[in-house]
Amino acid sequence: MLNWKDIATRVEAGERLSADDALTLWRDAPLWHLGMLATARKRAVSGDKVYYNRNFHIEPTNLCVFNCKFCSYRRPKGSPEAWDMTAEQIDEKVRGYVGRGVTEVHIVGGVHPEHDIYYYCDMIRRVKAILPEAAVKAFTAIELSYMIRKAGLAVDEGLRLLIEAGMNAVPGGGAEIFDEEIRARICPDKGSTAEWFEVHRAAHEAGIKSNATMLYGHVESVEHRIDHMLRLRGLQDETGGFNAFIPLKYRNFGNSMSEIGEVAVTDDLRTLAMSRLLLDNVPHIKAYWVMYGKQTTEMALAFGADDIDGTIDDSTKIYSMAGADDARPRMSVDEMREMAARAGFRAVERDTLYNEL
Repeated sequence: MLNWKDIATRVEAGERLSADDALTLWRDAPLWHLGMLATARKRAVSGDKVYYNRNFHIEPTNLCVFNCKFCSYRRPKGSPEAWDMTAEQIDEKVRGYVGRGVTEVHIVGGVHPEHDIYYYCDMIRRVKAILPEAAVKAFTAIELSYMIRKAGLAVDEGLRLLIEAGMNAVPGGGAEIFDEEIRARICPDKGSTAEWFEVHRAAHEAGIKSNATMLYGHVESVEHRIDHMLRLRGLQDETGGFNAFIPLKYRNFGNSMSEIGEVAVTDDLRTLAMSRLLLDNVPHIKAYWVMYGKQTTEMALAFGADDIDGTIDDSTKIYSMAGADDARPRMSVDEMREMAARAGFRAVERDTLYNEL
């Protein structure tokens, strides 16, 4: 059996990691060495660039038909902390960004029990009417599967309607952990792993790029994380449709799994580095600064991450409700440029599809 040094040598030679290789490297390699390997791989893919964009989120509702144990965002109908934005409220929010150089509108929220695909197609059309120059990256695979099924359509039919309405990309949420036994423990009533893959495969076949996520740091093991990434790598080998992978750290405030606690920053960095090494066919690894906080995000740039997401402008509550560092997350372009420079890289503005601006 190879030791971690032998595997590291093979990584440096550009060889693909197996599950066993990854497990040995993940568990045994010093953190500094993983950072070195991941940084070399990142530089081979994106040079000295760290990507960001000018974006904001719309979270139409936190009402949800599912009740995942890790979720701090969902509220039941009638709760004083629940919201369900009207079309007029969404229009008003979008109008606030006219003329501000925004290139992406990110729309995700709870899986509303009453809304089907036609409701969301109308939402996209309204957004595009106000901000025609901005890409709409909208709805997790779980949201998409529910709204399409509710309308009695096949996945490819539903995606076609959304594309015609103006949807440009699909975010990566809802993946959580693909292992079916772990998923049954943390989100037993949520859409399945198979549904998630069905939607992303169909999106790729329709010419729509997407991202992929992984929720880590709860009841899963390193083996489950590796399995998750290898399943993504397999689909990417087939379709080439993923733009970025985003490891999402479980935050434990305000949910029914709070007693678990949170993993250390060293685990975050190890996970980011291994993401870059395992997902050799996914172009970008994102350190989502809203979830990690700004300090850890800066460190992540030395562990393989080449994207930090965007300006956000205090437009998302998903992680702040779970106890993230920034209760009102926003970051200026100057801050992002300074962060990249301190880490020895160059900040480059991108659009949703990673075209440089």
